Amino acid sequence: MDNKKIVILIQSADQRGILAKVTSWFYGQGFNVLHCQQHTDDYEHVFFMRLELDMNDMKGSRKELADAFGSFAKEQGLNWSIHYSDYRSRVALMVSKTSHCLYDLLSRNAEGDLRCEIPLIVSNHPDLEYIANQFRIPFYCFPMVKGHKEEQEAKVRDLLKRFDIDLVVLARYMQILSEDFINEWQGRIINIHHGFLPAFQGANPYQQAYDRGVKLIGATAHYASSDLDQGPIIEQDVVRVNHEFTAAGLREVGKDVERRVLARAVQAHLESRIIIWKNRTIVFGLER
Repeated sequence: MDNKKIVILIQSADQRGILAKVTSWFYGQGFNVLHCQQHTDDYEHVFFMRLELDMNDMKGSRKELADAFGSFAKEQGLNWSIHYSDYRSRVALMVSKTSHCLYDLLSRNAEGDLRCEIPLIVSNHPDLEYIANQFRIPFYCFPMVKGHKEEQEAKVRDLLKRFDIDLVVLARYMQILSEDFINEWQGRIINIHHGFLPAFQGANPYQQAYDRGVKLIGATAHYASSDLDQGPIIEQDVVRVNHEFTAAGLREVGKDVERRVLARAVQAHLESRIIIWKNRTIVFGLER
C-alpha cells in the first residue's frame, strides 16, 4: 500500500471481451494497470473485476476521471465504484462488555496494520471506557433502556454523521440493530459472529456448539442485514476442539478466531477488495 493507487471495482453481466475493453480504456487514458483480478460466475453469468491503477498517471481531477469512466461504464452496462488508497476511511467501533476484538482492532490500527482512522468508540455499557482512554479515543455510552431503542439508536446515528463515519464495526456489540439503522448503513456495517454461520445463530453459539458436541468451532464476519446473522459473509475461520472442552472453554478458544476473522474482514473492506452480490460477497485476494 506504499504506492498511491486507484482501485476500481466492477460488476456486470458477463460479456465477451469486457476485460479487454476495460483495460484498454484505462490504457487509452494513459494509466498503468498495476494489478488486475477478475472472476466470472458461470452459474449466474456475472462478471466481477478489481483493477489497481497508478495514481501518478492521473492527468486531471478525480471528478474528471469519475465522469469520464462513468460515461464509458454506462455504455458497457457496468456497475462500478472508485476508491483511492491515500484516503483513510473513518471507522466507528461499537462494543458492549467484551474487550478482545476491540483491543485487537485498536492495536492493529496503532501498529499501522489497519489503515484507517478510528475517531470514536460507541457502547451500550460503560465497561470498556478504560480501553478507549488507553488509546485516547473518545468513548460514548448510550445505555439501552427497554422501550427506548429508537431513541438510543437515534443518538448513535447522529454521532456517526457528526464524525463523518464511513464504516461501522460491531466488535461484539450485543444488540440487534433496527432495520432502519441497517438500511441507512447498508454494506457499511461489519459484524463478528462468534459462531460458524449459518450454524449456531443467535446470542449463545458456543453453548449451542457444546450441546451438539462439535469438533470444529469458528467465527464469521459478515455485513449486517435486517435478518439476524443472515448478511453477506466476508470471512470465516475454524479451530479444532474435542469432547474435553466445556462451553466456557470453547468460548475462550474462540476469542482468537474471532479476532483474526474480524481483522481480516475489516482489512478487506478498507482495501476495497469486496464486491457484494445479492447475499454473498466476492472477496479479492490480498494486495501485494
